Amino acid sequence: MRTLFIYPEFPKTFWSYEKILELVNRKVLLPPLGLVTVAALLPQEWDMRLVDRNVREVTEEEWNWAEMVIISGMIVQKEDMAVQIAKAKHLGLPVAVGGPYASSTPDAPELDEADFKILDEGEITLPMFLDALEKGETSGSFTSGGDKPDVTETPIPRFDLLELDAYDSMSVQFSRGCPFNCEFCDIIVLYGRKPRTKKPEQLIAELQSLHDLGWRRSIFLVDDNFIGNKRNAKMLLPQIRTWQEERGYPFSFATEASVDLADDEEMMQMMHDARFESVFLGIETPDEASLETARKLQNTRNPLDAAVDRITANGLRVMAGFIIGFDGEKSGAGPRIVEFVTRTGIPAAMMGMLQALPKTALWARLEREGRLIQNEDAAKGVNQTNLLNFKPTRPIREIANEYVESFCALYEPNAYMDRVYSYYLKMGAPRWKAAPKLPTWTDIRALSIVVWRQGIKRDTRWRFWRYMIGMARQNPALLEQFLVVLAHNEHFQEYRAIVRREIKEQLDVLPPEEEESSTQKELQAA
Repeated sequence: MRTLFIYPEFPKTFWSYEKILELVNRKVLLPPLGLVTVAALLPQEWDMRLVDRNVREVTEEEWNWAEMVIISGMIVQKEDMAVQIAKAKHLGLPVAVGGPYASSTPDAPELDEADFKILDEGEITLPMFLDALEKGETSGSFTSGGDKPDVTETPIPRFDLLELDAYDSMSVQFSRGCPFNCEFCDIIVLYGRKPRTKKPEQLIAELQSLHDLGWRRSIFLVDDNFIGNKRNAKMLLPQIRTWQEERGYPFSFATEASVDLADDEEMMQMMHDARFESVFLGIETPDEASLETARKLQNTRNPLDAAVDRITANGLRVMAGFIIGFDGEKSGAGPRIVEFVTRTGIPAAMMGMLQALPKTALWARLEREGRLIQNEDAAKGVNQTNLLNFKPTRPIREIANEYVESFCALYEPNAYMDRVYSYYLKMGAPRWKAAPKLPTWTDIRALSIVVWRQGIKRDTRWRFWRYMIGMARQNPALLEQFLVVLAHNEHFQEYRAIVRREIKEQLDVLPPEEEESSTQKELQAA
């Protein structure tokens, strides 16, 4: 079976990093790990090709070659998913869809033309799909019925199908699921609350596969909570460290974890020694009342700023997500996030307005309360520039304007540089030692552009050189990483303008708000 895998296009987001990727001659931050995992689960005698539409277009030759098209994506990719399904059907090709968007909303109109819907986790539903093909069936929908697969049987993803040079980082997965119960999160809906992990030797085999293919850059463990199963994570980390030591630490790692990572000194040290360089935390808000409303109680047990400092001191750079628009939220939530980020120094602070995702507890509650907004604009997808898709407890214009001003304040060039400098002064220096390597021409070019823009052309020039000298004196082991993080603001400068423009466009078409609706008064009182 000549099978063409297509990964739909993303709109520009906080994480798209176009300007940064241009500097290092890459196209995309991360590859479609789900699709290459599906490819590994299908019969290996099939002839397979993969096109990531974020890298390039599907060629006419590839459309003509294909006997079947398989498409997977997230909700934010749904518009292009519909386009690619329509193209395939126009050419008379059977189409199978799967992934997070199809699994959470299988009846979505964007998926209507698909012949097969392979929902939930492929280890269970792909055999059903293959059985249907064997029987000559031309359509079908396959679901796991709530069952979760044993991921210790999951094969090594088909990384060889990827155009590796196009990506800045690679992706691997160790665990699925999260033990917490946040109201707005769809991870526990898709993957459950009991984290399932691969065996350490499986993950090591995946690293070796990438190493054999010539990969020598960063790797993102896409686990939604890497420490959800702490016991198994601590069994894995020493094996990663040994593998890294034997090869001169060829990979740096990043992942996601819950804030309670800060309570486990052993875990943080083990991660650092395996060359984990950064970790994404879902902090959401410094407002404890909002955290309780969202059922994110794990973030209320200890001071959040102290948690960030402990993780930072262990040599792990914190990235964090923040949300504005929780029920009962008081005015000034955006500025309070800015104050928290400035105080802790977190360089990359992703910020967005709350979105109710299908099948989550938040979605169910808002649906019961009659507060979901189900219009064309609300159905466009989930992005950092989307207005809330429900009626909030305070005026939506107030929330949106706070969001825009706060986001732009976070990435004002001088403020960003101040924050990054203060952060790296308190960050622990690495204990691991990577094999030395000469800079490439791409590295030299990227460095020159950043120095020109931030150290000469812009009004950040004096800060830039003062901070570079300060880092060289006070924390020289992290000078290179400091410069790389400064370069990230090249993307955020452009994204600030996108945030302003897209939020304004949405606000312009909203009907005028009354001073305060009776619904908002009732919700605030409750």
